[in-house]
Amino acid sequence: QVQLVESGGGLVQAGGSLRLSCAGAGLTRFSRYFMGWFRQAPGKEREFVTAISRGGDSTRDADSVKGRFTISRDNAKNTVYLQMKTLKPEDTAVYYCAAGARISGLSVLPGSYDYWGQGTQVTVSS
Repeated sequence: QVQLVESGGGLVQAGGSLRLSCAGAGLTRFSRYFMGWFRQAPGKEREFVTAISRGGDSTRDADSVKGRFTISRDNAKNTVYLQMKTLKPEDTAVYYCAAGARISGLSVLPGSYDYWGQGTQVTVSS
């Protein structure tokens, strides 16, 4: 059974930092999967945040987080990370990690990913 478990969310003041982790279990060879982070704010659709290639050598960021968020992965630990800096109130959302084996690139489309975590809440106060 595949499980993606996010952790590290919480409440932080604007300008602060958080690091999210997503641990994968049950995935056959974690390094086969492109990994992505998405977020969903109340009343809004799920949106792409960032993604990383299988080996970790390529990334793709949404314009709204460029220069502030960094995705990384440790395939030996079956874990992907999201380092978030200079957080803004508009970053408040539930953050989800996702794993995709069928895609051939760094997709921004939620439907491209095969497995999802349960989400972790990030709240940025002004």
